[in-house]
Amino acid sequence: MEFQAEAKLLLLLQLLWVTCCGQAHIRVERYASIIDVTNGGTWGDWTWPEMCPDGYFASGFSIKVEPPQGIPGDDTALNGIRLHCTRGNAEQNTHVVESQSGSWGSWSEPLWCPGTHFLVAFSLRVEQFSFPGDNTAVNNVRFRCSDGVELEGPGLSWGDYGDWSDSCVKGVCGLQTKIQKPRGPRDDTALNDVRIFCCNS
Repeated sequence: MEFQAEAKLLLLLQLLWVTCCGQAHIRVERYASIIDVTNGGTWGDWTWPEMCPDGYFASGFSIKVEPPQGIPGDDTALNGIRLHCTRGNAEQNTHVVESQSGSWGSWSEPLWCPGTHFLVAFSLRVEQFSFPGDNTAVNNVRFRCSDGVELEGPGLSWGDYGDWSDSCVKGVCGLQTKIQKPRGPRDDTALNDVRIFCCNS
């Protein structure tokens, strides 16, 4: 738990440095909190964060999934997550944000919270490390909406869902992914973990 707190503090300091030094257009003061889960995969590196525009929150999401490759194929399962940001109406003013994604698979159709509700929490389905074996890390994701409705992505069924993250007070407004880069003939896992950003306005 102490390690997670230190990791979040380090992330916020990195984002603050990025903001103050003109490296990107990221407004740290918008973040109310960062939520994560405890069962993410161990491979890869954290990539850049992507945020909804000011005043927007994520009302829906879509995922990039590689279907099962069979034997002797190399499965990677879930490769990416997109947040669909709105001003409370999924039919208008939609803005899509995506942190780095893996190289394989195709994007699903968006899943939306009912009415004007926003995403507030998430849970990852992760296949635990096995050796020897074809590791896939994250296979699917669920999001909970502010009205309690749960949305599950059309990912794969390997592994198990871990605990839900904490909930955003108002709504999700950004994400950051942990991606393992392509490894040639060696075992690929693509998406390994996700951090979600919460905003209050």
